[in-house]
Amino acid sequence: MVKRVAKTGAPSRAARPEIVYRKLRELIVRGQLAPGTRIVETDVAQRLGVSRTPVRGALQRLQQEGYIVDSPALQQSRPTVAPLTREDERELFSIVAEVEGLAARIAAQRPVADREKLVAELTAINEQFRKAAEAKQHNHNRLWELDERFHRTYVEAAAGPRLLALYEAVKPQAERYERIYVSLLARDLSPSVGEHAAIIRAIKGGNADVAQHAVQTNWRNAAERLGNVITSVGERGQW
Repeated sequence: MVKRVAKTGAPSRAARPEIVYRKLRELIVRGQLAPGTRIVETDVAQRLGVSRTPVRGALQRLQQEGYIVDSPALQQSRPTVAPLTREDERELFSIVAEVEGLAARIAAQRPVADREKLVAELTAINEQFRKAAEAKQHNHNRLWELDERFHRTYVEAAAGPRLLALYEAVKPQAERYERIYVSLLARDLSPSVGEHAAIIRAIKGGNADVAQHAVQTNWRNAAERLGNVITSVGERGQW
């Protein structure tokens, strides 16, 4: 008896909603669908080459997660990319601080050999971040990628599946702010470099309390720095 093998060229019907969700989320996070942009199902379906059904499911999921909201300025409700506000930024960064802080706490309790390996990785990344921050011409994508890699390295080294799932659920929402405002945040990144160094020292020394606090401080200060930028240039996508 010969078994039929499913074609792999196109995603299955079951896989399409997840693929559409991920593509839409990436467009929003990267700012390619800007805050305040109205979402039209038919336009999205045409852009992604799918039917409206998986698009509708993806939009519902993105709305539940806060990436999309209903525009209050329209008589007929229409999904709109969520605006970037200082209040939302504070909440998101506070949540990320708690999740990452717990991961850093766990990382600091790892065996010495594991910590030494992690510290070497973090030190190398932070040094690259410092050099990129001090360059005459800032590569904003490079700066964001290095900062993201620094934080993700200790999270993935320590977090279990549940903590990692929480991280993956909320971190991309904070990423929206970092990506869109990175050119203004990049003017002085020396405080971030120093705060990263404090995290590294705490993990290296195996001090769980200090490691957790160092991460929370880094995110609290980042929220304040970003909040000042938002206040200066205005919130994005408000009606």
